[in-house]
Amino acid sequence: MKPEPKLDPELILALTAQVPPGRLTTYGTLARLAGRPGAARAVGQVLKRNPDPEKVPCYRVVRSDGRLGGYHGSSLAGIERKTARIQADGIEIIPGPEPRVRDLERFLFKAFRPLKRSSINRL
Repeated sequence: MKPEPKLDPELILALTAQVPPGRLTTYGTLARLAGRPGAARAVGQVLKRNPDPEKVPCYRVVRSDGRLGGYHGSSLAGIERKTARIQADGIEIIPGPEPRVRDLERFLFKAFRPLKRSSINRL
C-alpha cells in the first residue's frame, strides 16, 4: 500500500490566505485540496501554528458541520474572538455552547486557485 503524502504546512497556509472576507472554508476542504482528504485535524494543527494571522486568516476555517472549531488554543476567549471576527465579515453565528455558522453552504469559498511552489514560499 502506498503511503499517504505528507501534509505540507506551507500549502495549507497559502490556500487559507486565498479565502476572502465574507467567505469561509472547512478544515476538510483544505485537507482535500492538499491531497490528504482524511487529514482535517492535521490542518487544524497547522493553522494553530499560523505565523501570520493577518496575512493568513485562519479564523475563516470552520468545521464541515458549521461549528467554529478552534482558535488560539480553543479557549473560550479564543472562540469568542473567532466568533467576533467571522461576524465582522458579515457572517451570522448561531450562539450556544458550540457556536456554528448559520447557512454555512452560502458562505463557502470554492474559487481556490492552483498554487505554484514559488507563490507558496512567498507567505
